[in-house]
Amino acid sequence: MASPEIETLAQVLARLPGLGPRSARRAVLHLLKRREAALGPLLAALQAVEANLATCGTCGNVDTANPCSICADPRRDARSLCVVEEVADLWALDRARLFPGRFHVLGGRLSALEGVRPEDLAIATLLARVEAGGIDEVVLATNATLEGQTTAHYIAERLERFPIRLTQLAHGLPVGGELDYLDEGTLAQALRARRPVA
Repeated sequence: MASPEIETLAQVLARLPGLGPRSARRAVLHLLKRREAALGPLLAALQAVEANLATCGTCGNVDTANPCSICADPRRDARSLCVVEEVADLWALDRARLFPGRFHVLGGRLSALEGVRPEDLAIATLLARVEAGGIDEVVLATNATLEGQTTAHYIAERLERFPIRLTQLAHGLPVGGELDYLDEGTLAQALRARRPVA
């Protein structure tokens, strides 16, 4: 039996996504065995983030500065804006280093079942950013789910009055995907988005 403090640490870690009780116990044992190399630096990093955590007032990203490092980066193309559902989506796209512009985090997606309405998301701030000018293109990078597509459609309707180029991420066949392993929705989207062979 572990002490109550160690057991509490395991229970807290078990609440993290991707970690169950067994994985959390293994992580705790690793931290305890490597106290100097792992536990101390982890504790210091958590305290530093807790002390400096901020939500970017411009895009909604989570960072230790406001505006965040992406919004403050002068090398970013301020004329291109990529709209994502969550911060995790922003981080995934930024990690790929394929989009040179800036981002806007909605904070979720429209969902009648979950009671998420347009006013519950950062759609008004998105419209204000576009209305302020200086943006030539808005890329809708919502997830390829029914709710994500509904959200993209709603935003597209709201942005129609602005003189911008409105684009959306392509959906369909993944690279290396085999047709017989794909679901019908993915296949249907791939067929709808087909293009001429160059």
